[in-house]
Amino acid sequence: MSGQVPEFDIGDDYPEFRRDVWKLCEGFPAEYWLHLEDQPPSGSYPTEFVEALTREGYLAALIPEKFGGWGLPVRAGAVILETIHRSGCTAGACHAQMYTMGTVLRHGSDEQKEEYLPQIARGDLRLQAFGVTEPTTGSDTTQLKTRADKSGDGYVVNGQKVWISRAAHSDLMLLLARTTPADQVQRRTEGVSVFLVDMREAKKNGMDIKPIDAMINHNTTEIFFDDVWIPGSSLIGEEGKGFRYILDGMNAERCLVSTEALGNAWFFIDKVTKYVKEHPPLDRSLGQNTSIQFAIAQAYAQLQAADLMVRKATAMFDAGMKCGAEANMGKFLSGEAVWACSEICFSAYGIDALDRDLDVERKWKDTRTSRNSPVSPNMVLNFIGQHVLNLPRSY
Repeated sequence: MSGQVPEFDIGDDYPEFRRDVWKLCEGFPAEYWLHLEDQPPSGSYPTEFVEALTREGYLAALIPEKFGGWGLPVRAGAVILETIHRSGCTAGACHAQMYTMGTVLRHGSDEQKEEYLPQIARGDLRLQAFGVTEPTTGSDTTQLKTRADKSGDGYVVNGQKVWISRAAHSDLMLLLARTTPADQVQRRTEGVSVFLVDMREAKKNGMDIKPIDAMINHNTTEIFFDDVWIPGSSLIGEEGKGFRYILDGMNAERCLVSTEALGNAWFFIDKVTKYVKEHPPLDRSLGQNTSIQFAIAQAYAQLQAADLMVRKATAMFDAGMKCGAEANMGKFLSGEAVWACSEICFSAYGIDALDRDLDVERKWKDTRTSRNSPVSPNMVLNFIGQHVLNLPRSY
């Protein structure tokens, strides 16, 4: 019909999750999160928030129905996490349970799934720790030093992990360790295995967890393994092929963490647009100042562009397609977009942005971290240059 705007949907799906998750998050206002930031690392975990998400089933959204979950695709998890962050809350305390599911679901044995997934879905077990990063390897995971050596019907683990968030509040951990020395393989990606470790048992025989007092409240730790024995049944998939398995999980991680960045970006856009309309500098609203208005508009455009790439990457992952390039680009673009949105919000507030009660500073710190974690911008550009544009390896 002439003059009627046609319907157009680019996948703004799961509106019921957006509504219901937002309602849940209203019970955890800024004061809740600011109080946690004032606690020592060991006491700052948002237990009540995580329990609420678990009780409502959101953290089991990606677990198949036969194991007690909802059996939904990664896109559903993305919507949940984005909404949490747009509301002003943070999912950093529990998001790993979603992105680690990919590795377990796609490469775990039937026995592992049947033993652990129902307990995770019920909230009896928490799978929140992802043991990859090490102090001497940076972003090049192929250089990891942690070893898992065969011992009887199991493995003995020695090494150190760092910046492992939520480890002190997790029952299980996905652990990446080298099972064949690097000098005995043809490619650095070979000889690395992934394990589903029962941390409750590991703590009893040589695993030590120490909290890191960081700028943001992500309950992050360093973990030391001193002759920690784990059963052979902990191995996921085939020995030596763990790097490929973990990459699969990392693509899901990139998609999900990117939507958290997008949620934070929306938080800042919502906050700054409201603020500039209500605070006139002289005889007109702050939003009429072109230097501010144009910066907000540009940040908003970056947000929309990043959202499209993240949606594409997530759709490809859910379809079982190779999406390494798209997931990495989504992570890069969402990190740049949320930084632009946070910067203009911080600038518009001026010195008031440092007032913790206005809740700009807390999210701003979280945003700075999202640019570098779980993968730095330069590593994404390395990936694009080498694997997409076929340029020489740059590191």
